[in-house]
Amino acid sequence: MNKERKLIIAGNWKMNKTVAEALTLVEDLKRDLANVKEVDIVIAPPFTALSEVSKATLDSTIRLAAQNMSENNFGAFTGETCAGMLKEFSVRYVILGHSERRQFQKESDALIAKKALAAHAATLKPIVCIGETLAEREGNLTEKVLETQTRGSLAGLTKEQMVETVLAYEPVWAIGTGKTASTQQAQDAHAFIRKTLAAMFDDATAKKVRIQYGGSVKPANAKELMSQPDVDGALVGGASLEARSFADIIKNSI
Repeated sequence: MNKERKLIIAGNWKMNKTVAEALTLVEDLKRDLANVKEVDIVIAPPFTALSEVSKATLDSTIRLAAQNMSENNFGAFTGETCAGMLKEFSVRYVILGHSERRQFQKESDALIAKKALAAHAATLKPIVCIGETLAEREGNLTEKVLETQTRGSLAGLTKEQMVETVLAYEPVWAIGTGKTASTQQAQDAHAFIRKTLAAMFDDATAKKVRIQYGGSVKPANAKELMSQPDVDGALVGGASLEARSFADIIKNSI
């Protein structure tokens, strides 16, 4: 584990949990993680649950994230949610450019960069997702894809904003499939991303940025993944929907 960078483990609930279910999960997490101080713990409930979960986590070490936001501020954007609305719920982080939104909502690197800038303008910390598909990995395009997405999705950020941004490397072929990148594959990708950040900004900035791994993270593989020098946490999907598994991932990472 890199002692310079505090681990950050976030649970992306995706389109799961009613408000009542969300509150039950939060109470269990508060109980199971009450004494954990070594890790920044973040949860991203669906928008409908943010208000109640915000109240439930005020007296805890759990921080709140939104799963997406608009690049625009208040105005005529039907169905969208802006940073100012998220701030009302004490949201600290926002997930941007998740592979599901890149795939299903056709979000581009340029759009994600606009969202990242809008998040920083509202003092929200973006968790910017990048990652290659199975076809891209098998075609030896992993580094090309990661460099393109990293440069494109972070375009326009200052060094100071970059340090307050979290990156999440999510190999698309490992999300919800049960497949996990090997420890070495994860470390190699994270090291390449950090090298790209150094080229975009500088070494000092790159060394401060936290890069999470996402893709079928479980309690059983958490410790080995988090022990890699360039892996600074996890963005957890399915395993974050159950209190015991998410808490065990966090505890096993320390």
